[in-house]
Amino acid sequence: MLPSKKFVAISHLRKLRGSEQVAAVCYRMRGGMVEFLLVHTRSGRWIFPKGSAEPGLTHAQAAALEAFEEAGVHGRIEESPFTRYTRRRGTRDPEVTVHAHLCEVLWLDRPQEFNRDPTWFSAERAKRRLIDDRGTRYARELEQVIDRAVMRIRRARGGTDTFVDSIRKVRLMDDVAVKPTRRFRFS
Repeated sequence: MLPSKKFVAISHLRKLRGSEQVAAVCYRMRGGMVEFLLVHTRSGRWIFPKGSAEPGLTHAQAAALEAFEEAGVHGRIEESPFTRYTRRRGTRDPEVTVHAHLCEVLWLDRPQEFNRDPTWFSAERAKRRLIDDRGTRYARELEQVIDRAVMRIRRARGGTDTFVDSIRKVRLMDDVAVKPTRRFRFS
């Protein structure tokens, strides 16, 4: 007698595709304060640059690629996620786990994606922008992402963490040197 085999419906596999995403929590230090770079979604909400985990790339590389495409970010990204959060696309869709990686912005180019409008916000303003028009649970998770990022960055700046050693610059192009075509002012 043959052992019973378990089959999975293709429609179920399609739902699982994209069930894991990556986000680049882009930041800079300005006047001793942490600022976060957020981008507009197609629906007009503010969010971290994020997208699906890419085959053949680590989560950090995929997050760096999203930051580059959606916000024009060049910088250093933490190899390991500093936190994870969940989101649901629609009421019938499964939850999506988002692996969040800290990304220190070194400079900005023009984003490759249109209508993203990358904008810097203080931690408190970033929280307010992220929670607008969202469900309570998801809004709390996004607030916690900002709080955890601020704590981690401050610990790293104080020298009590190995954060600086665990950051590596992720190269997004095969060119020998990637030079910005135009530097953006950080206002």
